Amino acid sequence: IMHQITELSTPKVLLFLLIGLFFQPNDGSEDVRCKCICPPYRNISGHIYNRNASQKDCNCLHVVEPMPVPGHDVEAYCLLCECKYEERSSNTIKVTIIIYLSVVGSLLLYMLFLLLVDPLIRRHDPYTQPLQNEEDSEDVRPHPSGPPGRGNTVLERVEGAQQRWKKQVQEQRKTVFDRHKLLS
Repeated sequence: IMHQITELSTPKVLLFLLIGLFFQPNDGSEDVRCKCICPPYRNISGHIYNRNASQKDCNCLHVVEPMPVPGHDVEAYCLLCECKYEERSSNTIKVTIIIYLSVVGSLLLYMLFLLLVDPLIRRHDPYTQPLQNEEDSEDVRPHPSGPPGRGNTVLERVEGAQQRWKKQVQEQRKTVFDRHKLLS
């Protein structure tokens, strides 16, 4: 029962994440910032300062607050600081995450579909035998095409291809084991 609950709640969780990402209020202030990296200066340890600022205001005087040095040392301190203007597009990030979650969600739904359809595809057939070693591989009976009157459905074609593949694997095993005996 718990497995069924988690399978049913996964699409709901993805839906809530998509809605939360898409409708999140965005005033644009976190899309641009100025980052100043200031190394140690005299008895002051190094520090990184971040502030939302325009590109023209991206310098030590506008970003570093409170200024850790007295007034006459501000210029020397600011010359040591390296300030970089950084910009990102949160809408592009949101779209990328939505596409990623959509792909993951669709794969989960496809997996759920396959789990539900798998018992129908793998019905018991008395004419098939599991793959075995070389001693048992010679007496495999061919798979009949089915009772008369049935159409050529996709499942029958898949089963036919599967039977042909099994025969090929058994023939390959037989030749490998025969070669192995010759080499021994």
